[in-house]
Amino acid sequence: MKDTDNLIVRLSFEFSMGIIEYCELLESERKYVLANQLLKSGTSIGANIREAQNAESKADFIHKFKIAAKEIDETQYWLELCLYAKSYPDPVGLPERLMNIANIANKIIITSKMSNR
Repeated sequence: MKDTDNLIVRLSFEFSMGIIEYCELLESERKYVLANQLLKSGTSIGANIREAQNAESKADFIHKFKIAAKEIDETQYWLELCLYAKSYPDPVGLPERLMNIANIANKIIITSKMSNR
């Protein structure tokens, strides 16, 4: 994995790997619709964070992190559905890992905006 020293890049990559494993479990239980939605939004977080590392400007960097923040919100929604639906397996640890990523991403956005003044 590229950029292993960058905490948010590493955490979002590891989260994506966890999402892939959980979505494979959902698919094995024929929960295709949520598996597909969750796979798209959950892996998009890391993709946008990775893209931000090569941003063309500070504004571009912030924009890519804001997209990642939107994907975090969507992923949280799908995970909550899985968590509360009785016929779905528990997404053990994924919501907590996602909140950690959300907290770091939000701090990065705020700090980047402040240093842009």
